Amino acid sequence: MTTHDTAARAPVRAARPVFPFTALVGQERLKRALVLTAINPRIGGVLVRGERGTAKSTAVRALANLLPEIAVIVGCRYQCDPGAPEQWCDDCRARFAPGAAPPVAYRRVPLVALPVGATEDRVLGTLELERALQSGERHFEPGLLAAANRGILYVDEVNLLPDHLVDVLLDAAAMGVNYVEREGISVRHPAQFVLVGTMNPEEGDLRPQLLDRFALAVEVAGLRAPAERAEVVRRRIAFEADPGGFAAAWEAAEAAERQRILAARARLPRVVLDERLLGLIAQLCCDFEVDGLRADIVMYKTAVTLAAYAGRERVTEEDVREAAELALLHRRRRQPFDEPTLDRERLAERIRDYLERHPEPRDEAPPVEATSGAAPRAEGAEPDEPAGDGAERVIPPAPPAPPPALAAPAPRRSTATRRGRRAPATLDPAQAPTGGVYVRAVPAGESPRGSLALDATLRAAAPHQVARRAARPPLPGRLLLDRADLRLKVRRGPLSYLILFVVDASGSMAARDRMAAAKGAVLGLLLDAYRRRDEVGLVAFRGTGAELLLPPTRSVELAAARLARLPTGGRTPLAAGLALACQTLERYRAARPGALPLVVLISDGRANVGLRGRAPGQAPADGWLADLAALGQRLRRQEAATVVIDSEAGPLRLGLAHRIADVLGARYLALGDLTAAGIARAVREARA
Repeated sequence: MTTHDTAARAPVRAARPVFPFTALVGQERLKRALVLTAINPRIGGVLVRGERGTAKSTAVRALANLLPEIAVIVGCRYQCDPGAPEQWCDDCRARFAPGAAPPVAYRRVPLVALPVGATEDRVLGTLELERALQSGERHFEPGLLAAANRGILYVDEVNLLPDHLVDVLLDAAAMGVNYVEREGISVRHPAQFVLVGTMNPEEGDLRPQLLDRFALAVEVAGLRAPAERAEVVRRRIAFEADPGGFAAAWEAAEAAERQRILAARARLPRVVLDERLLGLIAQLCCDFEVDGLRADIVMYKTAVTLAAYAGRERVTEEDVREAAELALLHRRRRQPFDEPTLDRERLAERIRDYLERHPEPRDEAPPVEATSGAAPRAEGAEPDEPAGDGAERVIPPAPPAPPPALAAPAPRRSTATRRGRRAPATLDPAQAPTGGVYVRAVPAGESPRGSLALDATLRAAAPHQVARRAARPPLPGRLLLDRADLRLKVRRGPLSYLILFVVDASGSMAARDRMAAAKGAVLGLLLDAYRRRDEVGLVAFRGTGAELLLPPTRSVELAAARLARLPTGGRTPLAAGLALACQTLERYRAARPGALPLVVLISDGRANVGLRGRAPGQAPADGWLADLAALGQRLRRQEAATVVIDSEAGPLRLGLAHRIADVLGARYLALGDLTAAGIARAVREARA
């Protein structure tokens, strides 16, 4: 099958109509990034950051429906490309001799959604249970990584993906191959996909390792123009009323965009980027203090793809500028609480300065070739790394653009061995917090203790059923188990801890820079929470009551921003602040019973308002302390650890915060006696 044959084929319309890609209103940068990866899968993945309701998921699904069909080998479970035998799976290599022409079929580009609650078995693949029960043979049942080969792997709310699944994605993204070693099965198969993730930044950020695997990043926001918003509503209502008719009305626009993508793929090998612009790419990455070299390579690939999409065979300064906007947004070196931003004015200024210092020569040196004469990739190099002398030369051939070539196989290993920062895995449910995630199973051994992993036990017993039934009296419908078949669940959890800050913002905190010191302590704790991927919440009390400034979230950046804008003044309704903290914890733990909460109260202790208030002129009594004792009992019922950080300073100290800590049964820390790092250590010890 030739590339020309594939170019002529349009995709088969999905059984369930999908909103047309070309019918999306606005979000041009999002659509551009997705189209670029469709033209040139070697660019890598796309991360889409934005608030709810900004067509993130709709755009991804629409892109898959827009793309032309791909040629696959008939009967292959991994959609192997018949024109790329060097990338075939082991099954296809065994079925067809070198140089043979395998039978060809056509399929739509796979779009595989990875649920955040998936198990490792579902993602990696496992033993085919039904076949093992019937024949006693071990056969591999492919997982989601196999289904996504040569397609799009889509993760909605990718920032909420558990760490054990992040590890799996990192392995596959780095090698382009999925290795599976479990239940007596040893399998490797190609797993080359465009990783597309969508996320709401308010719900937390990504692990840096996974963030770096997204080649491009786009920040999307809701439409602000009334005319655009009205057009979105108009088109959506029309689509819901008659999906087939709406899709048919946009078919001409879809076909035109499809042909433009195919033409760009065909033009891509002829696009050149000269040494002057290659120097500009390197200079921009240095100017913006980007770590590593992946950004340089991504910008190169993106710039040549932009030129191909625009119908040109030469990269311009504008292509480099747009490539920088897409590739540098999430790669700039920044502090943990800084929002990922790219100063476009500064970018334009740096480009202008570079071009003034490096004018285009009259007799230009030979440009950097995009593909012809490309050196083969050095063995063991990652798909996004340059080969040989370091100059990027590998660009996919004419349509259809195949996925990146396989990297040289790394030593076989189990993906379950790689771990990020997380709670330890445990076999005993009595030792594992409630709600721990079931990630894998292990043999029970001679003295089994823990939760039985029924799925893994069945897979372990299945290959032996034929032999056992032959050796024992027939028991229709019975599964014959031995002790060696038993498997126990390995849990890892909980997914996160919750740190709820209760901050005194009363008038007494404004004296002697107490609030500045308190904010510094909270920022130190937020930095620790950022590194440990804890969830955080923020309650502030002042004047006549308390306010939940930030519901529990993984976005420590948002917590830092809310804290920075926190005003001070008024009386000290400390009991109201703790009462709101109790209500917040009760709601949170009702939804997540396995969460481990920690309440951090920061105050000078000078509470003067109880839950029932205080009449003017009334002397402070111990009524508010009685309120705190009752609130302490509510916190203990929620299994919350409590820390009181005393912000009182100066020569005259009343010591009320120490008394409050005693009433609450909390750990007491003096803000003036500890650095931010010391407070973070003490809080970690209190939580443990």
